[in-house]
Amino acid sequence: MSENVPVLPAKNGGKRRTGLVVGAVVAVVVLVGALVFAFTRPDADDSAAGDGATVVRLGTTDVGQPHWEILKELAAEEGIDLEIVGFSEYTQPNPALTEDEIDLNAFQHILYLADHNNNTGDDLQPIGSTLIVPLPLYSQKHTDVSEFTKGEQVAIPNDATNQARALFVLEEAGLIEFTGEPKVPTPDDVDTDASTVVVRPVEASQTAGLIGDPDVAGVIVNNNFATDAGFDLDSYVFADDPNSPGAQPYINIIAARPDDADNPTYQKIVELYHDPKVLESVVESSGGTATIVEGYDAAKLQDVLAQTQENLKAAG
Repeated sequence: MSENVPVLPAKNGGKRRTGLVVGAVVAVVVLVGALVFAFTRPDADDSAAGDGATVVRLGTTDVGQPHWEILKELAAEEGIDLEIVGFSEYTQPNPALTEDEIDLNAFQHILYLADHNNNTGDDLQPIGSTLIVPLPLYSQKHTDVSEFTKGEQVAIPNDATNQARALFVLEEAGLIEFTGEPKVPTPDDVDTDASTVVVRPVEASQTAGLIGDPDVAGVIVNNNFATDAGFDLDSYVFADDPNSPGAQPYINIIAARPDDADNPTYQKIVELYHDPKVLESVVESSGGTATIVEGYDAAKLQDVLAQTQENLKAAG
């Protein structure tokens, strides 16, 4: 891994969760590509380029990011003609993968894929990890979680896609406690007597704007809204630990069809993604907020996916 890859801060006294975070779909925080490609199912003789290189079509929603060109160059050195296929909607790459219109995709985290598989009956599988984007707590009043006092408000996104994760962030930070061990917590699960802060759910797009509100001591803001609001992305007070079990469903992945999960060419693409040149570009493109996920082979990622799918089913 590149030495420039950031590491999220250690937790400050918060309890470490042992279960998987589950909840509604969270779109991977990436810029949407501008182009929509029309596809037809490739013919059998399209699987190799004329010069003998193996063609691999990888779909993504951030086709304009520079790390894809770096990955293409590295793949070419290995005899792989990597085609980066752009999509403009998050709903497109998984159906395209299922229909063999592309060979791999890299745009989603495990939770998104779990929800897709449960809803469609597909069995797409992760074959490699890429990155995770933290969900940070920002404050203009405090520089450490220990400075928050009883009864202060923290604004969190109120949509089902982010609320559970935001509550887990506050629990990890030691600022709230739950009355039980909810898999998909809501503000109703917060033990107000045992908690330091009071949760204030608002629209996700409004969280950043409350940073200067005199009644709000902190805000949990998604990366895209923090960027749009001009936040110093390194100035957060706390962020969730990407190595914690609770963060596992938010690991972004490279996915393949189940029959291709052990394809050595596709595994080579995963290996090349973790080349330091690619990783440095990935982190730079994210404004330094992305954390590269290492230590998860395909089998481990698939175990996390299976457990997440079961948890989603149990949560209804």
